[in-house]
Amino acid sequence: MGIIDYFTASLPSFDGIALRHAHTLRGLPQAEEKLIWKKHETGPMSFNIWAPELHYLFGGWYLYFAGSEKDDIWKLRPYVLHCTGQDPMKDPWEECGQMQCAGEDEFSFRAFSLDATVFFHAGSWYYVWAEKVGVGKQISNLYIGRLATATKLATVQELLTTPDYPWERHGFWVNEGPAVLIRNGKVFLTFSASDTSAAYCMGLLSADADADLLDPASWTKKREPILRTIPEKHLFGPGHNSFTTDDEDGSDVCVFHARTSGAASEGDPLFDGARHAFCLHVAYDRDGFPVLSPDV
Repeated sequence: MGIIDYFTASLPSFDGIALRHAHTLRGLPQAEEKLIWKKHETGPMSFNIWAPELHYLFGGWYLYFAGSEKDDIWKLRPYVLHCTGQDPMKDPWEECGQMQCAGEDEFSFRAFSLDATVFFHAGSWYYVWAEKVGVGKQISNLYIGRLATATKLATVQELLTTPDYPWERHGFWVNEGPAVLIRNGKVFLTFSASDTSAAYCMGLLSADADADLLDPASWTKKREPILRTIPEKHLFGPGHNSFTTDDEDGSDVCVFHARTSGAASEGDPLFDGARHAFCLHVAYDRDGFPVLSPDV
C-alpha cells in the first residue's frame, strides 16, 4: 500500500471533523475531503469543534480535538475519537468521550482546555495540551502528562510553559498549539503565542533527549519566536503547527496555518475562515536547533 499522508484541520464551519489522504504530501491540497464525524446538536461537543489531530498509538487510530457546548460556547474540553478499524478513511469512528486525567489529578481538564497533541519518546507516550487558569483575563498555559492509554493520563499534570514575554501576551496571555520534533539529541516543542491576530507567532521549548520530560526544569524556552508575521512574504499570524517529513527526500516539514492578509476577513480573527495551511522545510542551525524561515 505504501506510505499515506493524512491531513485534518478545523473546518471553517467548526461543526465536524474531516480527513484527507494522499500518497504524497503535495497531493493533499487536491485530495477529496471526507467528513468522519459531525458535532452533537446539544450538550458536550455541540459547538466550536477545534484543532483535530490524528495519531496512531496503542495499536489504533485516534483523533484528539476540542469542543464546547451550544449553551456554553467557551466550555471547551478535550475529546477523543477512535477508529474501529485500521483504515481511518473507510472504517467507522466511535466516540471515547472526554480525555481523562489521572485519578489523583485535581486540576486537568476542569477548565478551558484544548489543542492536545501526543508523542512517543524513550518508551512512553506523552500528552501535551493548553489549559486556562486564573480568574478574569485567564492565562493559557501548556501542560504535559504521560499516557496510561490513548484516552487517559497516567500522571498528574506538569506545567511546561506560561506566557513570559511580550510576544506571548498580545491581546491575551497565551501558550497553546503544541507540536513535538525529536532531533539531534533534543526534544523540541513548538507552541503558539498571543491572540490569533497578526501577532500570533510560534515559540520553542527544548529538552535533552535523555532528560525527565515531566520535570519542568528539563525544558528551556527560546527568548524570541522562531516564526512570526512576515509581511513581505504575505504571511500573517503563523501558528499551531505540526511536523511531518517530505516524501521525496525525508527532510522535516513544518505544517502551520496563517493568513495572507494582515487583517481578518471576518472581523474577529479567532473565527476567520481565511486561515490556510502552509508548509516550510525545517533547517537546523549549528547547535542542531530548528530554523523556520520561508527563505530556507
